[in-house]
Amino acid sequence: MSQMIDLTLPSTVPGRTLHAFRCVPEGEVRAILQLSHGMVEFIDRYKPLAESLAQRGILVTGNDHLGHGGSIRTKADYGYFAEPDGNRAVLEDLHSVTKLTKQLYPGVPYFLLGHSMGSFYARQYLCEWGEELDGAIIMGTGFQPKALVAFARAVCRVLAVFFGWQHRSKLVAKLSFLGYNKGLEGRTTHDWLNRDHAEVDKYLADERCTFTFTLNAYYSMFSGILRLYDPAFLDRMPKNLPVLFLAGDADPVGERSAGVKRAVESMKNAGMRNVRVKFYPGARHELLVETNKLEVFADIGDFVEQQL
Repeated sequence: MSQMIDLTLPSTVPGRTLHAFRCVPEGEVRAILQLSHGMVEFIDRYKPLAESLAQRGILVTGNDHLGHGGSIRTKADYGYFAEPDGNRAVLEDLHSVTKLTKQLYPGVPYFLLGHSMGSFYARQYLCEWGEELDGAIIMGTGFQPKALVAFARAVCRVLAVFFGWQHRSKLVAKLSFLGYNKGLEGRTTHDWLNRDHAEVDKYLADERCTFTFTLNAYYSMFSGILRLYDPAFLDRMPKNLPVLFLAGDADPVGERSAGVKRAVESMKNAGMRNVRVKFYPGARHELLVETNKLEVFADIGDFVEQQL
C-alpha cells in the first residue's frame, strides 16, 4: 500500500501557499516523478496515476499551480498567477518542489512529467534546470504558430491597460480554445478532452475545472510559450536527457499530432539526442483519464524504469 500525503507548501511568491501531494510507495523508493498539471484543473486528479506508479516503487509528487485547486486564497484567485512575472512564479514553484523532494530523498533518480499547459512549463524547466533531472515526459503538448501566441499576448497587454490584470476576457479565452471542439459539437463544449463521457461530465461539474483564466495568467502562459521558440534558450537543455512525448492522435491541442511533431523537431534541432514520441490512436487531450488510461500509466512507468 502506498501512503498518500497532502501538503501545504510555501510558494516562492510571498504570502501565497501551494497545495501539493506526495504518494510514497511501500518499501524502497526507486525513482521520483514530479508532476506539472494543465490549465484549469488541479493536481489531485493525478492521484490514480500516482497510486499506480507507487506499486512500481515510484514516488509521485506535484503541486497545484498558483491560481488552481488548493493553491488559492479565495475564489477570486482562480486563474490568477502573480505579478509582476507570473510565468517565473509558476516555474520557481515547480523548482522549489524539486529541491524540497530531493532533500528528503537524496540521490534518487528524478523525473518530471508535464501535461498540457504544464507541458509548456516542463519544456521551460528542461532549459533552466534540466541537469537536475534523469528524464522527462511531455504529454498533451503543442506547438502553436509563434505569431498567433505573440498576438494573443499583445491582446492581453492592451486589455489589461483598460481592465486590469485580474480581468477575465471572453475574447482571449476564445482565441485560446478556438476550434478545439470542431467536429465533436453536440454533446458538450469539452468533448475534445477525452472519449470517456463520464470523465468529461465530471470535469464540467467541478468548479476547479470551469473557471476562466485572468489576463495575468494568460499573459504569463503565452510569455512562457514564446520562450520555446528561442534557439538560444532551447540550447540550454542537457543534450542526452531522455525525453518521451505522449499524445493522442486526435488531440486538438497538438493539432492531431502535427503540433506535437513540431515540438519534437524543435528539441531535436536543439541537439537533443534521446527524444521519443508515442501517439495513441483515437485518444484526445487528457490521456490520464482517457479510455486507454491504464496503457498510458504503464507507458509512463516503463519509461521511468528504463532509465534506472
